[in-house]
Amino acid sequence: MDLKTTRYEVADGIAVVTLARPKRRNAWTGRMHTEYRWILSEADRDPAVRVIVVTGDAEGKAFCAGADLQALEGHSERGGYDAGTPDDIAEPGYGVDPAFDAAFAYHFGVGKPIIAAINGPAAGVGLVLAAFADLRFCVPGAKFTAAHGRFNFPAEYGLSWLLPRIVGLTHANDILLSSRVFTAEEAERMGFLNRIVPAERLMDEVLAYARTLATSVAPGSARETKRQIYRDLHRDAASSVRAAEALLVEMSKTPDYREGVKAWMEKRPPAWRG
Repeated sequence: MDLKTTRYEVADGIAVVTLARPKRRNAWTGRMHTEYRWILSEADRDPAVRVIVVTGDAEGKAFCAGADLQALEGHSERGGYDAGTPDDIAEPGYGVDPAFDAAFAYHFGVGKPIIAAINGPAAGVGLVLAAFADLRFCVPGAKFTAAHGRFNFPAEYGLSWLLPRIVGLTHANDILLSSRVFTAEEAERMGFLNRIVPAERLMDEVLAYARTLATSVAPGSARETKRQIYRDLHRDAASSVRAAEALLVEMSKTPDYREGVKAWMEKRPPAWRG
């Protein structure tokens, strides 16, 4: 695919996806969503990729400022919302669990950890994108908002389901009912962020964390643990235990299990086959 609104780079087992519309503060469009889903599909299929990092073009001074306002104006003039994506858009993460087969919920089906490196404001769909990442690192003072209230929209793309599970009902109600702006420091206190990192060190720390995941965690373990986490959000404890026991039996037959044990006994880094 010809990437016009994003960049995609792979090195040392880490795929870096950059939202790249700096003159529009990396605002989201149908084209960007189409490219983003294609990139996730490619990264998920690529055995060389162990971890995915999502960030915004630094020149835009934002992670993602939300939906492009020019696009919103066009929707208003046409009398309705249009996602602006083609019918044959890529479907990363689809087919793993019916509960993941929808816009942005597809993140849960992608078999590799996704880290959001939030380098500036995240509004509307930018907040959605950050929320559906598995881990969130952020610069100090970054501003967040759901934004939907000011446009007479509902809470977008499952935020009403996801945010209570991340920050609890009280904080989620505050964020979603008010559409107010809140800061990275508030977000960290709520439990939305894993870590606040000075801007000049953000990507260094995120990439260091990603390299640790890529080298110390077997790819199969990362994939199945991630899927367990999100499947378990909508099933009971006993079902979770039974599923984990079945996975344990299945995964103990793999070469990477034997390699993990051998590497541990020999006190050396494992050579995962994936």
